[in-house]
Amino acid sequence: MAVTTIQDNNKLVRYTKEINREFVRENMFSPYMGQDLNAIIRIRQELKQGGEQMNIPLVTKLRGKGKGSGTLVGNEEKIDNYGMRLWLDWARHAVATKKSDQQKDSADIFAEAKPLLSDWGKELQRDELIEAFMALPSESAPALLGSDDGDRVNGIRYELATAAQRNTWNASNSDRILYGSAVGNYNATHATALGNIDTTADKASFAQITLLKRMAKLAVPAIKPFKTKNGYEYFVTFAGTNSFRDYKLDATIVAMNKDARAREGTGMNNNPLFQDGDLIVDGIIIREVPEISQYVTDVWTTLLTAGASSARVEPVFLCGQQAAVLGWGQMAKPTFRKEDDYGFITGTGTEMAYGIGKMFKKHPMDGSDLKQWGVATGFVAAAADA
Repeated sequence: MAVTTIQDNNKLVRYTKEINREFVRENMFSPYMGQDLNAIIRIRQELKQGGEQMNIPLVTKLRGKGKGSGTLVGNEEKIDNYGMRLWLDWARHAVATKKSDQQKDSADIFAEAKPLLSDWGKELQRDELIEAFMALPSESAPALLGSDDGDRVNGIRYELATAAQRNTWNASNSDRILYGSAVGNYNATHATALGNIDTTADKASFAQITLLKRMAKLAVPAIKPFKTKNGYEYFVTFAGTNSFRDYKLDATIVAMNKDARAREGTGMNNNPLFQDGDLIVDGIIIREVPEISQYVTDVWTTLLTAGASSARVEPVFLCGQQAAVLGWGQMAKPTFRKEDDYGFITGTGTEMAYGIGKMFKKHPMDGSDLKQWGVATGFVAAAADA
């Protein structure tokens, strides 16, 4: 019996019209951005009409004891104030295609250009915020400002800082930097202090995060918690995946979620024992930002073996009000290619201008002493999963 078969060229070929884009996380910092003084990451837009630098005034509280019936004239207190400079630079990206390739395209790949560019912008700002939280405060412009690649991260990037620069930052911020779970781990030499972090007592834990919170509250100037709309006060800690794992497995935190939070009915939907999401302990919101762990692996590589017995170390950032600033010169807007070879080449892009920096203030008596304004930095042992 002769059986008819379909020749390859006559076989039906169907392609999905929906492009499965690589998973891209929404910016995990977004809920804590705002224009209010209370915001953890302040958004400023003064340069939307032009300019390269933005000045951000900072004022500390009055600390003098004042006078009773004594003479006040001549005993007035000086207002401690400082202007932090923020530099802005451009970020642009684009994709282009020829009409000949669009003709061959079975899935309309070029139609994904705009959402892909949007994802690129979100990722870029997220990564630059991580860089800014880890950067060392500096009164100088970013190293690559105005270059072909641009530089929007203000401060000295941690991976580019010298040992001397790290030591200076360490000394200037000793009241708001915690190594492991003990204040006694501190050393004036940053690398030595990192080496005091061991793999058991100095992991991310309830004891470690609450100690970091107490340091933030007692620091001078103190780091203020941000307030929710209903009046509650919280600090927010951003932690990488490995550190967040250790917080989530800490016995005290597990017990708090088991014994103090609802488990039945709809309560299960909000209990981190059953659902992934932020942890809340002792007035601290702990939010996972997986890319912090990736930065240790790919960028801050000195931390991979910085702890005791070459243990991996990761930073966690406990933030209060005005921990960082995002200054806009131009919000993201779409752009289109004009050199189109008589309409044969199509290109679409995006462009924006902004600067990101960790807020800091100069000590009034020491010009080299630059203090982080709204963030306490913790370093913890955070082994990668085997």
